[in-house]
Amino acid sequence: MEGGGGGAGGRSGRSSGPGPALALRGALMAASGGSRLLAARYREAGGDGLFVYDCASAERKTSGDKGQGEKATDKATDDILAFAFSPSGDYFALTDDSKRLILFHTKPSWECVSVRFVNRRCTSLTFTAAEDKILIADKSGDVYSYSVKEPQADGKLELGHLSLLLDVALSPDDRYILSADRDEKIRVSLAKAPYNIVSYCLGHKEFVSKILVIPNYPDLLLSASGDSTLRLWEYKSGEEVYCCNLSSICGPETTKTDQKYPVSRITYCCQGGYVAILCDCIPTVYVFQLDAIAQQLVYRQQISLNHKVWDIAFEETGDLWILQENSEAPLQLCRPCDGQWKPVTDDNGLQKMSKYLQDNWTVFEGFVGAESYYSSLYKASFDNMAAYLQKKEERLQQQKKKRQDLQHGSNGQTKKMKTEESSL
Repeated sequence: MEGGGGGAGGRSGRSSGPGPALALRGALMAASGGSRLLAARYREAGGDGLFVYDCASAERKTSGDKGQGEKATDKATDDILAFAFSPSGDYFALTDDSKRLILFHTKPSWECVSVRFVNRRCTSLTFTAAEDKILIADKSGDVYSYSVKEPQADGKLELGHLSLLLDVALSPDDRYILSADRDEKIRVSLAKAPYNIVSYCLGHKEFVSKILVIPNYPDLLLSASGDSTLRLWEYKSGEEVYCCNLSSICGPETTKTDQKYPVSRITYCCQGGYVAILCDCIPTVYVFQLDAIAQQLVYRQQISLNHKVWDIAFEETGDLWILQENSEAPLQLCRPCDGQWKPVTDDNGLQKMSKYLQDNWTVFEGFVGAESYYSSLYKASFDNMAAYLQKKEERLQQQKKKRQDLQHGSNGQTKKMKTEESSL
């Protein structure tokens, strides 16, 4: 399955955002929870077993190496924030809450190549199709590039936003960098000259949570947002060509009338042009099919589950993997049959990886029952008019009472004067 950086698969090769995550590339599968990475060749019999890497044991930046403006007492965890396979699967990279970028070789066996330090905590990362660079997006709104061939080299600032970045992607030919932020914007920049802005894709009403350049239709961009919409764009011109309101599809699954549907995960399968999405805190996977000629998404199916879903990923064959909050069955595999995805249990890869995750369930325990991350990204709005009218009414009542008090005092004084005059 293709990562966000290009190639011929879909976007199952990378994952970003808080909480447990899942990624596939060829015969490789990686899952993370907290500070630990679990990886194995799930489609190979035997193989080299489970690879476990704990970021808590990785090299740390000393207080003397702190960057300008950084606090020596920075209270960071070692939780993994984002990771990605390279398009070939030869490399794997992750970033963590301690501001480290860690690069691995995956072949012939997993090996840590380098640990580098980044300026800010990252939200997303992706490899170039040429596998010569890693692009990372951070919370300060910047995109940096790091060399793969020179694994100890410092990063280079490529571009910057004025808002928190939530996702970064590349066109399959590496010509364009696409970046999405909290301020509803998607920016399209030339990779060779990122200061040259090609276009903005504007239309979302809330933060843009996920973006995906369709690998086999490289002129189309799919985006998702906290405004409960999926949108298709011809991103080089910034033109929106299709919008799907998720409330019309997801609505029956919830009882709240004001429910929002921020998309937390998108995965794509080139074989058939299928898109699967996951909405935050809704235990359902929604499957669409891309009609590239009509430039629209056709809703196909919903897969309802009994447990919270953390992540989803397509295989190149169309098999859909689901990582869920269930210690007895942490993974679920759905296979397409006549255009519908149905659960399967007699799969060697599923049994192998499920056993690995069950044996290491402590990795995920801290995220069981965790609150929504995306709810904090909505900008607070205030109904000042209601408060204003209430305060105005209170002021009017106070003024009325004051006038009445003055009037009563004045009447009393007049009566006193008349009494004194009559006594004279």
